[in-house]
Amino acid sequence: MKQKVSVPFMLLGILFNVCLIAANLLETKVVQVFGITVTAGLLVFPISYIINDCIAEVWGFRKARLIIWSGFAMNFFVVALGLIAVALPAAPFWDGEAHFNFVFGMAPRIVVASLLAFLVGSFLNAYVMSRMKISSAGKHFSVRAIWSTVVGETGDSLIFFPIAFGGLIPWSQLLLMIGTQIILKTMYEVIVLPVTIRVVSYIKRVDGSDVYDEDVSYNILKLKEI
Repeated sequence: MKQKVSVPFMLLGILFNVCLIAANLLETKVVQVFGITVTAGLLVFPISYIINDCIAEVWGFRKARLIIWSGFAMNFFVVALGLIAVALPAAPFWDGEAHFNFVFGMAPRIVVASLLAFLVGSFLNAYVMSRMKISSAGKHFSVRAIWSTVVGETGDSLIFFPIAFGGLIPWSQLLLMIGTQIILKTMYEVIVLPVTIRVVSYIKRVDGSDVYDEDVSYNILKLKEI
């Protein structure tokens, strides 16, 4: 019998990819709100971690691994298309080239920083979520969701900011930005946690899935094991 596609998994996967692509573009702007300096990607990027938590909780690490790699591939695809578009000659009457190039003509270091940080942070998040679910026998979802986010966001920020902005922004400011991003993204997770809990509970009920990763391989390259 053919395996059916889970509609909730498909929809979360689509939203995960959209959030990552949007965050990647928004990361090009550094904003300051109430004296706090962050990147505009903060608006949407934490949502990808919430979705990661949902997928790892309901369908396990295998599906989380699949969706993380799909996010990486789509991000790479959009970045590549953006760089090709930047390289194409602009129409002589169009005056938006400088602005377009600023957003889509990301420096190689920004691309490397973004993609590498995403992989490390997302897999750390899924791994912690998976291991804590086993050790807690499926209890304390709130604690698992928060701690997996803390670990994932810490790994992400420690990689992205030094690679992307090292030498461009003073290190004192860079360290402050790293700490601020980790705290704010974790607070984001905590604030929407009641919604996350209800979404996970609903999906488990309608999809009939609640995977425990007792026999899973945490090798991130095992894409065939889905």
